[in-house]
Amino acid sequence: MIRQRPFGTLGRIDRNWLEAKLHFCHGKIGPDERARLGALHIWNDDTFAPHAGFGMHAHENVEIITFVRSGAITHEDSFGNKARIAAGDVQVMSAGEGVLHSERNEENEPARLYQIWLTPRSRNTPPRWATRRVNLHGVEGSFIVLASGHENEVAAGALSIDARARFIGATLRAGQSLVQPMSDAAMAYLVTTTGRIRANDVELAPRDGAAIENEVSLTVTSIGDTSILMIELLSAPVPAGTHVGT
Repeated sequence: MIRQRPFGTLGRIDRNWLEAKLHFCHGKIGPDERARLGALHIWNDDTFAPHAGFGMHAHENVEIITFVRSGAITHEDSFGNKARIAAGDVQVMSAGEGVLHSERNEENEPARLYQIWLTPRSRNTPPRWATRRVNLHGVEGSFIVLASGHENEVAAGALSIDARARFIGATLRAGQSLVQPMSDAAMAYLVTTTGRIRANDVELAPRDGAAIENEVSLTVTSIGDTSILMIELLSAPVPAGTHVGT
């Protein structure tokens, strides 16, 4: 079962510096049927205006993945970490027992990013933060593991998350297809970044989302040049040989 969530139907937050489209309902924003999918409860499509963003604020017991699509943001936290996260970078913050952090766009152009929240496997663990550069174009036509809750994938270069999940991405040229076995995924959520795709028999436009359940495999065919990102919420051990990109 694949349930499309067209970009134009997503919940919306508009501030003078932030435009956010919400793939999952948050508070009273968005329809109730778009509640959490297993451990996944937030996937926001955010645009930060130049020289604006979130000041220092607190999080605890949440795994936060940030994927910057264009522009850059600057991260700073109460443990002394500070970094500029640019387009193509992935950031993971495990809030654990509690952390203060800020995310601001200090650039002269808008910053566009996806921010994803997962419920962790363990509560009140020591906070962690890490980032890495990703080249989704390095292996066209195959998913690359960007972040994972499985030690073998982390050892191979994926960022570590404290969740039974993996965050993967791929690029496809027009007409190209890939097949992703779903036997170890109880559920998944897929988002297109650019271009149109067909996920099994469901067509998705740019920045659409799709909740995926009870599928044996997923065949993604690009209608135009595109890139896609997906969270798999796993019910079985990760199979050997999964590719981890750099």
